[in-house]
Amino acid sequence: MRLLPFAIASLLALPVAVGLTGVVLPAFGYLPALGGETLSLAPFRALLAQPSLLTSLALSLTAGLVTTLISVLAVALFLAAFSGTRLLARTRRVLGPLLAIPHAAAAFGLAFLIAPSGLFFRLAAGPLGLDAPPDLLIVGDPFALSLMAGLIVKEIPFLLLVAFAALPQADPARRLMVARSLGYGRVAGFLFAVWPAVYRQIRLPVLAVAAYASSVVDVALILGPSVPPPLAVRLLTWMGDPDLSMRFLASAGALCQLAVTALVLLLWIMLERAGRRLCETAAQGGKRLSRDRAARSLAGLPVLTSTLALTLGLLMLGLWSFAGFWRFPDILPPSLSVRSWERAMGRIDEPLLTTFIVAIAAAVIALILVAAMLEGVRLSRPRLAGERPVLPALIAGLLYLPLIVPQIAFVFGLQIFALVLDLEPSPGLLIAVHLIFVVPYVALALAGPWFALDPRFEAVAASLGHRRIAALSRIRLPMLLGPILTALAIGFAVSVGQYLPTLLIGAGRLPTITTEAVALASGGDRRVIGVYALLQTLLPALVFLMATLLPGLAFRKRRAMRGA
Repeated sequence: MRLLPFAIASLLALPVAVGLTGVVLPAFGYLPALGGETLSLAPFRALLAQPSLLTSLALSLTAGLVTTLISVLAVALFLAAFSGTRLLARTRRVLGPLLAIPHAAAAFGLAFLIAPSGLFFRLAAGPLGLDAPPDLLIVGDPFALSLMAGLIVKEIPFLLLVAFAALPQADPARRLMVARSLGYGRVAGFLFAVWPAVYRQIRLPVLAVAAYASSVVDVALILGPSVPPPLAVRLLTWMGDPDLSMRFLASAGALCQLAVTALVLLLWIMLERAGRRLCETAAQGGKRLSRDRAARSLAGLPVLTSTLALTLGLLMLGLWSFAGFWRFPDILPPSLSVRSWERAMGRIDEPLLTTFIVAIAAAVIALILVAAMLEGVRLSRPRLAGERPVLPALIAGLLYLPLIVPQIAFVFGLQIFALVLDLEPSPGLLIAVHLIFVVPYVALALAGPWFALDPRFEAVAASLGHRRIAALSRIRLPMLLGPILTALAIGFAVSVGQYLPTLLIGAGRLPTITTEAVALASGGDRRVIGVYALLQTLLPALVFLMATLLPGLAFRKRRAMRGA
């Protein structure tokens, strides 16, 4: 049992090492299958000769830092202002539906809101006297502001979820009571006394957000600039070039992307230290900030904005999927039609089936692996009475490694290895690659509830002569049915949203709803985009609905178990 968690985490981290190896060798000119027999710096010289490379690097670096900084500040201030209130509990209940929205669908929804012909300008057309969309470059702006906005809107709910899971272990009620007794305001007391303990537990997910934002591809294709695009988008173009010699340039670019992400993480760690010193200086200086009513009233704006943007974006996707002719500045379409759905249904059945099979298989396998890993940690690590077990740092690091290393860096290496080994694209291969990214999120969702369950239930079962496997199957798993189904739904949603691994490993032969939706981004038919993006959201939403309803149905005769 001691070796099982480490073995599972190592198995999931191994593809990262293999993929990076598959990138490093071609980056230095060695790939015998394409004629590269000797080591060389020619790929790096070709990379440095690319036009506007520094601009692409700056866009990736800025997106990673700004997205992470704003998202973390928004979560910290929201928790500081509303910790222990009913609003916090209500917010937690709506996180599931928000997490069900894939990044690409959220990006399309935001584009339909902020574009010159989008909802916001339609609402402002009357007061501003507009009878045509303004000539403004908003979606795809050269400073990547819309790209960062789309990432922030989607990452705030994710970081809130992990912060909610970490909050009970920080003992916020008692710490806040002590801080308030010393005269600190609610916001200052939380930031000084509670937030450091919370942040230590969510640090790896925060680093994962920084790495993802600095190397994102699908959202950048939808909302990001195109002349020049961020580095990850340029890498995708080089990887798909019919000239196979471009693979050497793409490999060098992948290592460059790895360096950019590493720099983002390094700068973020420096920001962490600066923030810690700032808080320590403020606390030692006696700044209690007791009059914080205005700050508390404004602290919920970022979370509210994120929620409204995702909700209104989904509404716009739905309207456009059924809209007939919809001219500017009409706020609502004058006519509705199912023509777009009829046209899409004729060619969407295969991507829809592939998406569902791969996602449900990856989620179920990930759930089994995570449950085995968590149970191994729980049973093998000695702890003091009342102490809740946590994932060891080494296992957590290996588990989150695929989220911290840029996808574009090592998945491209995996593709090269698949080509060298003559592995044909197949659903099984795609499921295996999706598992690399699904398992960390399933572990994140299930670890807290798994470790929080009172071990005395199983102690009673053991005293009655039941074996450990019987206690697991008849006590622990039924009592954790709700969290298990929620973790399954999160894993399903993560798999549905995988764009880059599906595109590279599937080699275009295994299209999914996500790859088809992003492919439509370069087109101008908002009705078809609305259909695909809405379907991309409906699949995870249905699984989340199942996860919500099944515990109540399974325990309909046991009132105390319905919320389990």
